[in-house]
Amino acid sequence: MVKPESTALKLAVLYDYREEGWPSMDLCAEMLSFQLRQEHSLSLSTLDICPPFVRRFGSLPWLGKQYAAFNGDRLCNRYWDYPRYLRHQRDQFQLFHISDHSYAHLVHSLPPERTGVFCHDLDTFRCLLEPDQEPRPGWFKAIARRILAGLQKAAVVFHTTQQVRAEIEAYHLVDPDRLVQAPLGIAAEFSPTAFPTDPLNPLPLGITSPFILHVGSCIPRKRVDVLLDVFAQLQLTQPNLKLVKVSGDWSEGQRSQIEQLGIAAQITHLQNLERCQIAELYRRAAVVLLTSEAEGFGLPLIEALACGAIVVASDIPVFREVGGAAAVYCPVGDLPTWVNTVAQLLAEPDRAPATAIRTAQAEKYSWSAHAATIAQTYLALV
Repeated sequence: MVKPESTALKLAVLYDYREEGWPSMDLCAEMLSFQLRQEHSLSLSTLDICPPFVRRFGSLPWLGKQYAAFNGDRLCNRYWDYPRYLRHQRDQFQLFHISDHSYAHLVHSLPPERTGVFCHDLDTFRCLLEPDQEPRPGWFKAIARRILAGLQKAAVVFHTTQQVRAEIEAYHLVDPDRLVQAPLGIAAEFSPTAFPTDPLNPLPLGITSPFILHVGSCIPRKRVDVLLDVFAQLQLTQPNLKLVKVSGDWSEGQRSQIEQLGIAAQITHLQNLERCQIAELYRRAAVVLLTSEAEGFGLPLIEALACGAIVVASDIPVFREVGGAAAVYCPVGDLPTWVNTVAQLLAEPDRAPATAIRTAQAEKYSWSAHAATIAQTYLALV
């Protein structure tokens, strides 16, 4: 008996290089692929795509450990190796999903009418959209133009929030008819109680309560300077308070600020944690602080809420859209307001929105719904 051929369309999900260290981008691609396989395998046959990361400069003994070597390797892999790799793969698939807009230059190596790009924010294009605010050298702008041109060629551009859509439309970057909102979701580990299968004590040694928590990178828009200043002020009246920072590498300016504030001994900086560990940190944190001045979505916001955490976030449109009435908001960079607000919540946690409100807000987001929107959109392309 001849086995009938599958009628499922072949979809390639293009991942970032893991070596670049963007866990949120890796998570988005992983969860999409997982949900597509779990719930849409009859219509879409999903395969993860990412070529091996080749170390050229990094393999040189006299240069390999320098940051410039890694950047050189990033450029070669992103803009030479990955496109060449796709040219040998593209005939094997009917559809292509680029999971990170900063890789949108790959559209130039694919059939654009069958390719979609997920645009998380417009950071990659700030040097073109707001050159006075984000000055960059000519070679950097040339790369950004190449990426933007790829985004604009794609058949569909997915986005996380209405705020991101509004920015795309305000700058006339993409035809609104090609924009599709697909909010992100929450991994199962992020819940008010730990899984029975989670380790009994998944946290690294040395973390003690009370502590405030920040999860995310250290790039400028995260306003880690505000985070550090707020913590230093709180330390003056609450010397037992600790700061736990998850992910990101301190910049030189941030290291200098930590030294000047004299708070190094009170900070625990963690990298490469499992999701169950981050979830346990959310559950144990006295308060989660999100001090960003701009975001595309803010996964830590809904992850923290899903764990029942008290969240104080910057009063920016994206956080208001995603967090609703479940979070507490402070003006960006307003140090006195941040310090007073957090101090009050540390002293009286009941001032925060009720736990039921926090978890109910998080339940509005799911990776299942995210994948369903993307699957339906791709099926409509062919």
